[in-house]
Amino acid sequence: MGGYILRRLMLIIPTLIGIMLLNFIIVQAAPGGPIEQMIAEMEGHGSGALSRASGGGAGDEASRGDSRGERGIPPEMLEELEKLYGFDKPPHERFFKMLGDYATFDFGESFYRDRTVIELILDKMPVSISLGLWSTLIIYLVSIPLGVRKAVTDGSRFDVWSSSVIVVGYAVPGFLFAILLIVLFAGGSYFNWFPLRGLTSPGFDQMTWYQQIGDYFWHLTLPVLANVIGGFATLTLLTKNSFLDEIGKQYVVTARAKGLEERRVLYGHVFRNAMLIVIASLPGVLVALFFTGSLLIEVIFSLDGLGLLGFEAALNRDYPVVFGTLYIFTLMGLVLKLISDITYVLVDPRIDFESRES
Repeated sequence: MGGYILRRLMLIIPTLIGIMLLNFIIVQAAPGGPIEQMIAEMEGHGSGALSRASGGGAGDEASRGDSRGERGIPPEMLEELEKLYGFDKPPHERFFKMLGDYATFDFGESFYRDRTVIELILDKMPVSISLGLWSTLIIYLVSIPLGVRKAVTDGSRFDVWSSSVIVVGYAVPGFLFAILLIVLFAGGSYFNWFPLRGLTSPGFDQMTWYQQIGDYFWHLTLPVLANVIGGFATLTLLTKNSFLDEIGKQYVVTARAKGLEERRVLYGHVFRNAMLIVIASLPGVLVALFFTGSLLIEVIFSLDGLGLLGFEAALNRDYPVVFGTLYIFTLMGLVLKLISDITYVLVDPRIDFESRES
């Protein structure tokens, strides 16, 4: 297993480089850029530069220079702006410099926020971790026992009505459910039980430790509920189908024929095998919930997390933030996938990745 882990860790490097290269090329071809936005601001056009910069991709130097020249921007100022944003070097030099800096987790500074990218990521991380951690925990604590129960009582009334509720919940978008929660419980039209902004209340630092814990979960209640509404369906049905597949196998029939208790058959034999497919889906669930799935939830509840940071950076063409967050997301996804494989072996020691590779 040690050799397999080492090979997987070494494979992370070329995978990261490939993903970063692909996205770097896409960004070079995208219209607009920080220089175009700066020029538009100088001319009084504001943020509309993105929609008007039809030929201003970061890699389209010739057309960009022509359009700037037509606007009457002095060449000296253009050169100064290009040097300020790092566009005075050819794309391949910028890419290799970026890789060298990222190897030491030096992501540079944001173009617009006057802070380093790593400071911004660390500042937004508590919100995303809070949403992702508690959402994942609730989804798994509810979905796995529910999926097992549905598999054991397959075709019963409980199975039918619970499936109906789950499918309806899955069909309701998370952001729509978030708006409903605000209308009902956050001062919309009915009750004003929960706060609508931020992760903590003003004066949080002056509270006692138990008041801080209560305040933290008070602010998280509605965002987490909105975030998990669509997560139950996939995992519950995945658990149910996995259990049904295992229950029909010969080793389960043999265990029952030997007189073993049903609980021991389910949780001593079936559970370990059925959970393999659930474990395989964990990295994707974590990455989605931590970074991408909560974007609209962050916007609706005014939570300043990583999802919102990456979205705003993409709109503003804040390239250091875009590539920095992408690098972190990709690295965490690859590490979580490796952890998932290790968990495979812990759950079922019969799995041997090294022998499969050989």
